[in-house]
Amino acid sequence: MPKVGMEPIRRQQLIDATLESVAELGLHATTINSISNRAGLSSGIISHYFGGKQGLMEATVRYLLTNLKTSLLSKVEPSTNAYDRLMFIVEANFSMVQQQSKTTRTWLSFWAHSMHDGQLHRLQLVNSKRLYSNLTYSFLGYFNKDEAQQAAKLAAAMIDGLWLRAVLSKAGEESFKEAELLAKQYISSLISSSGVKV
Repeated sequence: MPKVGMEPIRRQQLIDATLESVAELGLHATTINSISNRAGLSSGIISHYFGGKQGLMEATVRYLLTNLKTSLLSKVEPSTNAYDRLMFIVEANFSMVQQQSKTTRTWLSFWAHSMHDGQLHRLQLVNSKRLYSNLTYSFLGYFNKDEAQQAAKLAAAMIDGLWLRAVLSKAGEESFKEAELLAKQYISSLISSSGVKV
C-alpha cells in the first residue's frame, strides 16, 4: 500500500525518468521498463498513476508545457509593457530549462511523434496557439489586429526555427544565446517597421 502523499512525488519521478529515457533512447525505444528502471519503481506503478505509457508520455509533454508557461509568467506582471513582454516571451523559449539536453531531445521526439499521434498533436497545437496568442497580444501594442496577427506568425516561426537550429547545432549554451539575440533583434525590427523606435 503506497504511503499517503507519495503520489505527486512518484508521478514526478516517473516524468523525470521519462525525460531521461527519451533523451537517451528516443521515443520509440523508450519502454515502461526503461522508465521504471530509471525511476527505481515497479513498472506497474506507471499503469496505476498514468494508465500506461501513452498516459505518461502525455503527462510529460504537459509538464514541459507547464515549465514553459511558468517561465514566462514568472517575469510578466500586469504593468509589463508590450516590448518587455515580447522580450520575456523570447527569453522563456530560450531559457536554461529549454536548453537542457533531456528537454531538447524530448521536445524533438515529441514533435516528430505528434505527426502520428492525435493526443500529442493536440498538445503540440496547444503549445503553438499559446505562443501565437501571447505574441499577438503583445504586438497589439504596436499594430492593428491583422498586422499584430501577422507579426505574431512571423515571430513564432522565427522563435521555433532558431530554437530548432540551436538544438541541432549541438553547440550548447552559446548557440542558444545567439538564437535568443537574433529572435529579439527580429522582433525589434518588426516593431520598428511600425515607425516606433525601440
